[in-house]
Amino acid sequence: MKTKQILFIILINLFGFVDLSSLNAQADFIWFDGKNPITYSIPKNASPVVKSALEMWKSDMQQVTGQKPVETSDKRAVIKIVQTDTIDKKEAFRILVQNDQILVIGSDARGTAYGILELSRLAGVSPWTWWGDVTPEKKTVLTLPAGFTTMQSPSVEFRGIFLNDEDWGLMPWASKTFEPNLEPIKGIRGVIGPKSYEKIFQLLLRLRANAIWPAMHECTTPFYLVEGNREMAERYGIVLGASHCEPLMSSATREWNYRGTGSYNFIENQKNVLLFWETRLKELGNSENIFTVGMRGKHDGLMEGVRTLEEHKQALSEIIPVQRELLKKYIHPNIEKVPQVFVPYKEVLDVYNAGLSIPDDVTLMWCDDNHGYIHRLSNKDEQERSGGAGVYYHISYLGKPHDYLWLASTSPALIYTEMNRAYEHGARKLWILNVGDIKPAEHLMEYFLDLAWNIQMQKQTPNNVFATMQEYYTRDFGAEYGKEISGIMTEYYRLANFRKPEHSGWNRIEENGYPRGNMPVQPSEYSGKELQRRIDDYQKLARYAKELAKKIPQNLQSAYFELIEYPVVGAADINQKWLYWKLYETLRISSSANDTIEALNYKKKSLDAFAEIENYTDKYNMLENGKWNKMMSFKPRNLFVFRNPSDTSISNFECLVRLDSQNFVTAKNAVESPDLTDKNAAVFGLGHSFNAVQMQKGQTLTYEFDLQQTGEDGWIKIALIPNHDVDGNGLKIEVKMNGENPQTTDYSTRGRSEQWRQNTLRGQAIVSFPQKFEKSGKITISIKALTDNVILDQIAIGNGAMDFYEFPVRK
Repeated sequence: MKTKQILFIILINLFGFVDLSSLNAQADFIWFDGKNPITYSIPKNASPVVKSALEMWKSDMQQVTGQKPVETSDKRAVIKIVQTDTIDKKEAFRILVQNDQILVIGSDARGTAYGILELSRLAGVSPWTWWGDVTPEKKTVLTLPAGFTTMQSPSVEFRGIFLNDEDWGLMPWASKTFEPNLEPIKGIRGVIGPKSYEKIFQLLLRLRANAIWPAMHECTTPFYLVEGNREMAERYGIVLGASHCEPLMSSATREWNYRGTGSYNFIENQKNVLLFWETRLKELGNSENIFTVGMRGKHDGLMEGVRTLEEHKQALSEIIPVQRELLKKYIHPNIEKVPQVFVPYKEVLDVYNAGLSIPDDVTLMWCDDNHGYIHRLSNKDEQERSGGAGVYYHISYLGKPHDYLWLASTSPALIYTEMNRAYEHGARKLWILNVGDIKPAEHLMEYFLDLAWNIQMQKQTPNNVFATMQEYYTRDFGAEYGKEISGIMTEYYRLANFRKPEHSGWNRIEENGYPRGNMPVQPSEYSGKELQRRIDDYQKLARYAKELAKKIPQNLQSAYFELIEYPVVGAADINQKWLYWKLYETLRISSSANDTIEALNYKKKSLDAFAEIENYTDKYNMLENGKWNKMMSFKPRNLFVFRNPSDTSISNFECLVRLDSQNFVTAKNAVESPDLTDKNAAVFGLGHSFNAVQMQKGQTLTYEFDLQQTGEDGWIKIALIPNHDVDGNGLKIEVKMNGENPQTTDYSTRGRSEQWRQNTLRGQAIVSFPQKFEKSGKITISIKALTDNVILDQIAIGNGAMDFYEFPVRK
């Protein structure tokens, strides 16, 4: 007798009635019963990536259930894996419960692999099970709802990461800790070998990514010169590409010195440069690649042999056709079947904008400004190109105006805003994220790749990406702690929106007049109250993160430290280190006694913060019995901002901390406009207000202020997100007071101008309009967007100097 019939009889006997609707509900399908191992079937001719995914899944299931899955026949298997060509989408998969089986159906090899690993997700296994030490919860039963089905396919064709600036983390860890027996080639410090890349490729597979630009700094043995690296990529179905300065899979940064002859100069040494590229293409065989075309210098610099924009354009006009002929000869005679990408990065964008012609089948890969704001996107004509478009995006960077290589603090709201705009402009071919060393950028990397997999995932709540982030925290740490962790990380990103932790020294790199371009730490622009508020906010945040750490289960302690506590406490400490030191210096200089109790107290707090950064970093590197030894460095390039404050000179001692303003000023956040009717226009997590408003062209927002003081030296200051005019039309706004005297401005920037540097470090573009305030009382300020892409953050009115850094918005 069936279970439902028995239940029916019992209910009738006990109560004389039964709710028939409950009996009609289908029971969940049990795919692990707590006793027997999970059974599966797989095609005999499964491709390498499917077999790799299967082994990962089997290991996952052993962690979750305590038993390794067992292969059996199609009919007897609880899980039947199928690869078919009936799904008319690349890399798609479908999972459904049917006839007492779970069917995993992939449209191709990678789609099948993603489907297999989706079963791991359904069993509660985090993508960060190895890279983030997120130990999966043990389960005594695994179920899926009766009739369960999911169909998934990628939004972006190629999705991946760039391992970059690996000198202080990934390379030392791989060379000295994870696979120390590999010998780098002569003159190079380290090597990232196949064992390390296997773990990286497994992570990419879990994140449904399919592409990589391997590490290529001078410190690292080039990828193709390490035996087994390329074969490992093939085993995991990873498409190999190369960065903007590595044409035709040839990394000139170090490879030229090893196998090149003469200068890396196409104009003067064309024969040897062609041989350099040709040799690599001969080696590739049938491997899957995306080929970068064009040419830059040996590393991240201007192409050798050109002096003017026109010379540069002429050289690239000759180089790209020659490269395509090599691709025809060695890769495929039909050049349109060879994936190619042209990356107009830095000075190359100027060359492209000057009229450089790129073949229609080549993907245009647009770039951000290295700090998260995309420079340019495809216009209507470019959107019709057969090669499509892509994006190269940063959440880690070495360069002007200052590095940010230590902690990953780019707001996910900015990532969504920029990448969604890119997708709407047709950038759907290739997305590559510069992740630095991967750690500690884990969840931002996942978010970027999730958007690339399914851009629609954020459409339901586009104004709150932190709802998505909370899902990650809940998955990794459980429902009991997910909400609290989300609150901690939301505040972490909010404070970084004012200034990234690496920028807390208020200095710059690559500035003229300083050794190595490394400017000493400078006075902050905070007033006394602002400085103390930032100290208080970070102290509260760090305290909260440390208190929650005591509650996290023991098996997730390492994960919590890596993913949450270390970046939060590190950001708090580097801010407190410099803010307290500046208070100490201010008192020391202004006081006749250098050892006042208050000054010494500030000094101690500053040095304690520095010591905690050192201690926390040591703890990180010793986690999991030294698993991550040499992965984390708190001082990439040993820049001034990372040093012990007692060892570092600070200029302009006499004005370390500004006095608080006595001028009249009042401010509002953009979201406070009564004209704002579109709830999705305000993006939570964007800007200093943490709720900036995306305006439509022609839209006007008004704000009412109570003017308390009149004056001739009044002003209206508008703070906007420092994004770029991706359509080439500028970023223009019109401002009126009481509906009169319109004033307009274009606040867009070009290249790495001084204004761009200020905007980037601040995370805001500030425009100011002089205004005579002749009458006190109620006034109305209206702001009109004259172009697309205007994102309004804050508005202030006042008299006299702008003696504030954070707009003094009511709390």
